[in-house]
Amino acid sequence: MVSVIAMNKKEKALNCINALKKEYPDSVCSLNAGNPFELLIATRLSAQCTDARVNLVTPALFERYKTIEEYADADVSEVESLIHSCGFYRTKAADIIGMAKKILSDFDGKVPDTIEKLTSLPGVGRKTANLICGDVYGKPAVVADTHLIRITNLLGLVSSKEPYKVEMALRELLIPEESNDFCHRCVLHGRAVCIARRPQCEKCCMREFCDTYIKNAANA
Repeated sequence: MVSVIAMNKKEKALNCINALKKEYPDSVCSLNAGNPFELLIATRLSAQCTDARVNLVTPALFERYKTIEEYADADVSEVESLIHSCGFYRTKAADIIGMAKKILSDFDGKVPDTIEKLTSLPGVGRKTANLICGDVYGKPAVVADTHLIRITNLLGLVSSKEPYKVEMALRELLIPEESNDFCHRCVLHGRAVCIARRPQCEKCCMREFCDTYIKNAANA
């Protein structure tokens, strides 16, 4: 039996999905990539770095290396120089080469399509794995990045800042086939309206069912 609280949250989640879909009809990943492995690389580079910066860095990287085999054989110092401005470049360069080698040795040269297999790759956590599963393979996915975590807490859909707990909670609330697009739209909304430290609540398409907005309005 579904509790009233759980049902209310599911109803709220549906309202959020519909509101964001109307506000942002095009739900696309902000990272530029031409194939699954390039998207995997771009997502790894985006850790502690903006998507805009990654998109400035990856064209030269993707031009230099065309195949997974070329990445596997790459000189780490050269990769480091190409991604230097993304931060943590030594670790990221080693991970990129390590991912390529493991994909060749364990997955027949193809980027895997499950969370479990993807997270076995060097430097790949659940956020990256979910993005690949959702964007590349069209599977239900919840990419628990900072925007999604912040916004869903403000809405009252979740009550945790831990990415894994947020992911698991949202998997229970969101329509599976809508979950990946919902995450992308939350990123767009977090950049345009629900901005950290200066949210523009009066412009928010979800304010009518946002716990934080309703609470603040009642206390005004």
